[in-house]
Amino acid sequence: MTVIDTDVHHTWRSVQELLPFLDEPWRFQVAKGLRAVGTGHGWNSPIGVEREDSVPPDGGRPASDPAFVAQQLYEPLGIAYAILNPASIISIATYPDGDYASALCRAYNDWQLQSEWLHDSRNYLAMVVAPQDAEAAAREIERIGEHPRIASVLLSSALGAPAGHRKFWPLYAAAERVGLPVSLHPGADGSGTAGPPTAVGWPRTYFEWHTDLSQGYMAHTVSLLAEGVFQKFPQLKVVLTEGGFGWVPHVLWRADKNWKALRLQLPWLTEPPSAVFRRHIRLTTQPMEEPEKPGHLENLIDMMGSDELLMFSSDYPHWDGDDPRYSLRALKSEALREKILYGNALATFTRLPQ
Repeated sequence: MTVIDTDVHHTWRSVQELLPFLDEPWRFQVAKGLRAVGTGHGWNSPIGVEREDSVPPDGGRPASDPAFVAQQLYEPLGIAYAILNPASIISIATYPDGDYASALCRAYNDWQLQSEWLHDSRNYLAMVVAPQDAEAAAREIERIGEHPRIASVLLSSALGAPAGHRKFWPLYAAAERVGLPVSLHPGADGSGTAGPPTAVGWPRTYFEWHTDLSQGYMAHTVSLLAEGVFQKFPQLKVVLTEGGFGWVPHVLWRADKNWKALRLQLPWLTEPPSAVFRRHIRLTTQPMEEPEKPGHLENLIDMMGSDELLMFSSDYPHWDGDDPRYSLRALKSEALREKILYGNALATFTRLPQ
């Protein structure tokens, strides 16, 4: 079995590793604990987030030791390549101070490019940008986006506005120019400047917050399709990470039905939204929908209308992550499993060796 893992959450051993790359006055403030790095969202899991066995042998934070990640994840599970999505800085889109957010992204990206994570040829990086200032984000993409070990541009799903909003277009333009997909990932949804994490307001429990994350992905998807992002940027791909995929059929059915009646409002959309979705949007598998009847998983993928949409992700080191030996065992089609485990990611993250 050969696998591409599209969502591995690596991190630093200590935030002190970031300081040499951080400009003043931010370096002083972070060093003194006056500025937060990686704030949470307030809905804390009562059983934690990381696997207890993911702590490196010498201690430290889970997924902070590249060699141990390779030993625990890559080697036993046949991971050929991994897309590293940061665990410690994913909430950056919710910071009120966009200047600080942009500076932190630059420092983080420079840390990644000089870190020991690149010593393992299986690791490919997601560069992070701050959507508070899309022009600055575009400059950051153009600064380092052509590095051969950068595979994607990562945005938090907590954008504070639907993803198709035209204020984000400069960063989409830059990503298209350098040939990188843009990935959305949950990150402090409901905190800082993000607004409520559900369509009806603020939940009480982590269970609600975690279950309802797909609501944001539905809204981002409809926005990307309705605002004409892919007509403006025809080479762009967007990856929806860790937002589930069981919602895709009904959203596409509704979008296609409404487009037939309301295309006057969307003159740039000259084909059904579902066709644009299947050409430009990809999704990761974790958290996997697990129907009571195993055959319904294959039915669900069939209803999505394409076998090219899903890409395997483990979500390591989270305890609810997926194992490629088990997560797709309900699928009868070997060809479909191969596409999800390897082929679709290879076609999406084009920096990976082909």
